[in-house]
Amino acid sequence: METEVLAAAQEIDFSMWALFLRATFIVKVVMIMLIVASVWVWAVYIQKLMQFRQARAETSVFDEAFWSGEPLDELYAKINGAPKTANERIFVSAMTEWERSHRNDGGLIAGAQARIDRAMDVAIAKERGALTSGLTFLATTGSTGPFIGLFGTVWGIKHAFEEIAIQQNTNLAVVAPGIAEALLATGLGLLAAIPAVVFFNQLTRDADKITGEYEAFADEFATILSRQLDAA
Repeated sequence: METEVLAAAQEIDFSMWALFLRATFIVKVVMIMLIVASVWVWAVYIQKLMQFRQARAETSVFDEAFWSGEPLDELYAKINGAPKTANERIFVSAMTEWERSHRNDGGLIAGAQARIDRAMDVAIAKERGALTSGLTFLATTGSTGPFIGLFGTVWGIKHAFEEIAIQQNTNLAVVAPGIAEALLATGLGLLAAIPAVVFFNQLTRDADKITGEYEAFADEFATILSRQLDAA
């Protein structure tokens, strides 16, 4: 009897594709969702790596131009029409407020320093939003992926027990396929969640570093403008 059961179990296809095809509709939906989420996690990660690399390169180029000794008014005139990088947009926001703070007689409107600082803070907040866009999906996938997979597993085991009750047979050939199909959902959930958590932590740290560079530039620029304001 045991020999017949083992022979029947060996004839069952336990490949991932076969397990997917034999799964119930609900479990198939769960598996498809998790596969799509896993692919999307990697897509977000690769896109963010490219975005962060470009942001670092743009920061280096702008810093070189900013500290080259070129008058800030001339640099502002060059990029005011179409600032392309984050540092340029922060710089333009401060210089625009600087110009608006001058009266027609050449004097300065009171509170110029505070307004310039707020203008740069707003620009930095926008740049940080651009850097962190998409990371919410990684966090959501990392926290919910295992539970979605577990739901598929619970549903699959429920279906397996129903098959056992219908066939009134608990041998390996009846139990094993249903359990394997159910556990595949949990595996896919972990496959999506683990990279999502790792990528979220790494990208969040990188975004914080880049934002810190923006804030450091804003502080340095604010110091330069502060000297100009004190001299005026």
